[in-house]
Amino acid sequence: MRTRPFALLSALAGLTLFLLLALAPGAGARATGISDAAEALKQGPVYVDPGARSQLSEADQKALAQKIENADKPVFIAVLPEGSQFPADSVLRNLRTATGITGLYGIRLGDGFDAGADRSVMPADAVRNIVSGVKAPGVDAATQLDNFVDQALPTVRGTAPSSWSGGSESGASTGSLIAIGTVLVAGGAGAYALVRRGRRRKVEEERDALEKLRVVVDEDITAYGEELDRLDFHPSERGADDAMRADYERALDSYEDAKSAMASAEHPHDVRSVTEALEEGRYSLAVLSARRDGAPLPERRAPCFFDPRHGPSLTDMTWTPSGGSPREVPVCAADAARLQDGEDPLGRTVETESGRRPYWEAGPAYGPWAGGYYGGGLLPGLLAGTLLGSALSTPAYAAEYGGGDFGGGDFSGADFSSSDFGGSGFGGDWGGGGGFDGGGGF
Repeated sequence: MRTRPFALLSALAGLTLFLLLALAPGAGARATGISDAAEALKQGPVYVDPGARSQLSEADQKALAQKIENADKPVFIAVLPEGSQFPADSVLRNLRTATGITGLYGIRLGDGFDAGADRSVMPADAVRNIVSGVKAPGVDAATQLDNFVDQALPTVRGTAPSSWSGGSESGASTGSLIAIGTVLVAGGAGAYALVRRGRRRKVEEERDALEKLRVVVDEDITAYGEELDRLDFHPSERGADDAMRADYERALDSYEDAKSAMASAEHPHDVRSVTEALEEGRYSLAVLSARRDGAPLPERRAPCFFDPRHGPSLTDMTWTPSGGSPREVPVCAADAARLQDGEDPLGRTVETESGRRPYWEAGPAYGPWAGGYYGGGLLPGLLAGTLLGSALSTPAYAAEYGGGDFGGGDFSGADFSSSDFGGSGFGGDWGGGGGFDGGGGF
């Protein structure tokens, strides 16, 4: 994912050398503690302390690591035993400091669980929402960590650190490693050809997905431009003040930002910045309209779930998708009235292979479009049980459509905001079956 095909042969040779040096006799002796966990996480996404091996089997560890690596996301998981070497009130921050890599960190400490993330990777509220969703009394580590990773991958920004090499068993002999290295180098030419074909196929798939999104996004940009025209605001009009003019300027900037972002979009995940700009612009218009009417300024809320073009939502109402379970969704005043009258809301439809369908019943290609409107961890919960929601919960979605270079996976050492991994989020409630308050360590 991060390895360029033209550097594949040298990377394979380097990997061979790394294996020989890292796993030669004497390298397998390990101390336990934060430093041990940090060094392991620099080489792979999941670490299980020897004292916590009963919590997560090797098979489950490998499966979880493979899921994260396939998604190419900076998600780090540590399974640790309770004890003085892992103080509950600072273990999350200490591990992030020692690892030195920007990302999302989840820790299973004894029977408790918590997580924290750099803000460039995931907002604090999103982390808290996911942590709260996976904590339940008595849940085993494998289930909890798997659920955490499934919910986190679609939201996490950035890519996996280049230091991840896939690792190998610490008990491998030097002779075996030499044999492995020989096979790796010998197979380099074949791997190079496979990578080139795979990259060409991925480019074609991304191009097709982007063209699907372009139709929907162009409709959104056009609709927003029409809203600007209907507003008919003039900065010099009677009664206009500086606040109104600032609102209008933000609305205009959002329109230009959306058009520019769509014009330069090269990958499906680029569309997210377009719909983020449109969401920002529509809120600015709602504020401006309230100022002109002398009404209270609207609360900053997510767009109407059924169609973001309806503008910011007014309230939350219970809605049940076809074949799904009830959930609270943000709705505009018009759709709230329809639901109260027992009528169907005016849902946004998009083209699918079976004709026009509501976007939540469409395929994963529409994930980046929806993610820009309903980011911050909100989207997976809204779409749970729907076709798009199911796609969002898979590593394949995160790899194909999540993407984007938002700074995750970068080496930052101790140069990060420690408040993102606060020292009291774990409370002292570790060992309580995941029942400590708050989560997220923020």
